[in-house]
Amino acid sequence: MTSRAFIAGCAGPHLTPAERAFFADAAPWGFILFARNVETPDQVRALVADLRAAVGWQAPVLIDQEGGRVQRLRPPHWPEYPPAEPFGALYLSDPVAALEAVRLNSRAIAADLYALGIDVDCLPCADLRHPDGHGIIGNRAYGTEPEPVAALARAAAMGLLEGGVLPVLKHIPGHGRAPADSHERLPVVIAPRAELEAADFAAFRLLADLPLGMTAHVVYADIDPERPATTSPKVMDEVIRGSIGFTGLLMSDDLSMGALAGDMATRGRDALSAGCDLLLHCNGRLDEMAIVAGVSPQLSGVALERAERALALRQTPAEVDAAALREAVAAHIRQVA
Repeated sequence: MTSRAFIAGCAGPHLTPAERAFFADAAPWGFILFARNVETPDQVRALVADLRAAVGWQAPVLIDQEGGRVQRLRPPHWPEYPPAEPFGALYLSDPVAALEAVRLNSRAIAADLYALGIDVDCLPCADLRHPDGHGIIGNRAYGTEPEPVAALARAAAMGLLEGGVLPVLKHIPGHGRAPADSHERLPVVIAPRAELEAADFAAFRLLADLPLGMTAHVVYADIDPERPATTSPKVMDEVIRGSIGFTGLLMSDDLSMGALAGDMATRGRDALSAGCDLLLHCNGRLDEMAIVAGVSPQLSGVALERAERALALRQTPAEVDAAALREAVAAHIRQVA
């Protein structure tokens, strides 16, 4: 199926006729859901099916279901999951238990998602926690050092893959040092490149083989003082595809975030020109989505090959007792409570 190189949201819990017609014509590669799209399990399943019917194939459907502050599926229909921080704390005393706990946690999340037809989770977050960083990352980080963070992030990715859900590595090449929330304004990191390469970027280097990734709307002043990673050819070539060596399908973070400058068409063109394979647009505004679609080419070439490699990893998982998995995770975490 021929798709355009963007991922779209929708405005509410049900597709409108205008959205259905737009998606059929614009042919986005995938879709992303948010809390505004979620009411009940049956409603989400129906929405996922309608999104795919609009484009005529089993298009990927994404969601942010990390745990903690960032999870779109919540009680009473879905359980609360812990953030990354307690897994990092457990790793300090018992690395083996921590890796198993984070894998089981992601496997349980995957069971929830797979039951709804959602097959991509924007997890793991491999950003390092930094004392000078904005709290937008905070307890979403597994820790402060690249090796433990990468090990835990890989275990989380493996748990998702075992459950038939593709992981999205974020926020490449690292958001933890950012002094501002990129949803609101553009963060500028002034640390020397050598320091970033040895720490923040190193975590992502250890995860460069994961199938999907998401960029950071962050300026790294010692590399490109003018443009954030999402729209910087230099950061893309020298760092993300260069020193980190990321080989997967790379999507921008949300184009509608406050960190990016220019109108929506400029943002989209700049991200694609820099080297993003896909544009991500999340707020569900149809007028903006039409602009993003207008600047998005058909997915082809190397980007299409990366997309096909990622989608080939989708599988039908074995059945699990998700409640039992969650209890096992809770027992592990109680070790450091």
